[in-house]
Order: sequence, then C-alpha cells, then structure tokens
Amino acid sequence: MRTPQPFPQGIEESLRKLLDEAKTKSEYQRVQCVWMRAKKNLPAQEIADLIGWRVDSVRRIHSLYLKHGGEIFHTIGRGGRHRENLSKDDEQVLLDQFFKQAELGGILVVNEVKAAYEQKVGHKVPKSTVYRMLDRHGWRKIVPYRRHPLADLNKQETFKKNCPK
Repeated sequence: MRTPQPFPQGIEESLRKLLDEAKTKSEYQRVQCVWMRAKKNLPAQEIADLIGWRVDSVRRIHSLYLKHGGEIFHTIGRGGRHRENLSKDDEQVLLDQFFKQAELGGILVVNEVKAAYEQKVGHKVPKSTVYRMLDRHGWRKIVPYRRHPLADLNKQETFKKNCPK
C-alpha cells in the first residue's frame, strides 16, 4: 500500500473549530476523521476503529478532503427524488386544476388525474404513483361513514316496530 498523501500544515486549528461547530453526528465524525490524521497522524485502520467506521470510508473522507477541502463537511444527505417524473412545482401546476374543481364541489377522479399525468410525462405510470403524488400535495380521500358511529342498531329496529303510523 502506498504512503498516504500528507495534509497541509496548520490545519489542525481550523479542524478543531469545525469540531466545535458541527451540528450533526455525521458531520462531527467526518471532521474528526480528518482531524485525527492531521493532528495525531493515525493510520486509517486505527481511525476507523476509534470512530466505528470502515477503513474504506475513512480513506474516502481523507481523499475528498484533499481534493475539495473543508466544504465536504457541510454536505447534504444522499436522499432525494432521483427517479422523479415531474418536479414538485410541475406536479402542483398539474394538480391545481383538479383541486380547484374539487373545491367547487366536484369530485376528484383519480383516473382523470392519472390520464393527465401520463400525457404530461409521456409514458404510462401505475396508479400508486398518482396516489403518492396526491399524498405529497396534501390531498386525502374523504368518504362519509356508512352509518353513524354511535348508532345503536337494536334501538333503531325497536323504534321501527313500535313507531306509530
């Protein structure tokens, strides 16, 4: 294995400040990973043992720090809508016409929304995609109960039998 590339001199103090300013555990561990190597010159294996990471992860953080500097500590997570068909704004524009119709007393028919969505996207999508989109934008299906939750069926039957006509 080749010898690791050395870190610049005098970065220990700036890393120490970043340790104090870290807002999340993962950010703290990333700074700590670089700080241990810069300050104590520990090998990646020992750093991984100390912070509970894999050796590959430690080496990756060191490499990223040497390439990009301190900006790697303030990254956003890996999540996101990587397979989205439409952006949230485009979805909102598509749904606005249906929501306005529903507010005026109309019924929101999911098959119509699905057809409009497929036309906009250009390919077929499952119905669950449309329901997830509706959920993302705060729509929920409101259906009346079949009967009153406090209704007593025995009393209703008695009333029907004994009711004067």
